[in-house]
Amino acid sequence: MRLSLCTITFRHHLLSLEDIARWAAANDFQGIELWGAHARNMQHMTERNADWMAAFGLSVPMLSDYLPLDEDLASLRHATSNLCRLAGRWGARKVRTFAGKSASRDTSPEARWRLSARLKDACMMAQDQGCQLLVETHPGTLADTLSSTQRLIEDVDHPALGINFDTLHVWEGGADPVAAHRALLPHIRHYHLKNVRSRADLAVFEPANVYAAAGKRTGMTALFDGAVDYLQFLDEVFEREEVDASLEWFGGDCFNILANDARSMHLLKADRDAPIRAGVA
Repeated sequence: MRLSLCTITFRHHLLSLEDIARWAAANDFQGIELWGAHARNMQHMTERNADWMAAFGLSVPMLSDYLPLDEDLASLRHATSNLCRLAGRWGARKVRTFAGKSASRDTSPEARWRLSARLKDACMMAQDQGCQLLVETHPGTLADTLSSTQRLIEDVDHPALGINFDTLHVWEGGADPVAAHRALLPHIRHYHLKNVRSRADLAVFEPANVYAAAGKRTGMTALFDGAVDYLQFLDEVFEREEVDASLEWFGGDCFNILANDARSMHLLKADRDAPIRAGVA
């Protein structure tokens, strides 16, 4: 597993990307997932690119942004092209977006058809620029339940469309993460990993709260301390040979939480692989 941290973790911190990269390289991370807002605000820093990141022993597997699927087609195409151009600068071949701004149950057939058509258009543009477009499983979008996500994949029907499997949000949508993972596996290109104390605390991840500097953080937990069973889920994920995943942490005490979670994941993977290596020997 190639494990990344997300620069969105540091959205309210006074840190440079160099600070983050040096720390990530020293703490068991192999990559940095760049938030689209951060990538755009570094456009003038031409020396910051894939080669610069590689000097730290890191890569940028994905840029995470929010394409304007509900705006006019020209705006969507401009945003998609710009995001893919930025991704190319960082050597990233994946760009992430949300599937609209409305829950699947609140979306009319006409609105669903229109959004699927917009996503397909964005996928064609992304493919032309060497990128895959990943839709994140997320509440308040057309990928908020397993069945709606599967239907979205069928409706868009384009090889450049993939899934950013956010395990917590899949669980929030009512599906068993392991079963959903098996159902979506052919389309999963990246994982977001985070946890919560209980279902009663899920509102802590609502975007308006997450992005607010004074937002509530109570209920966010370390990866192996929350309600989602990551021991079982990761045992399933570790079956895959090549996996990109990001620890998505929005709470306080960032460095301790991320370092401990990364260390725990690497130890878990090593313990799982030990009997296999012993058997080969």
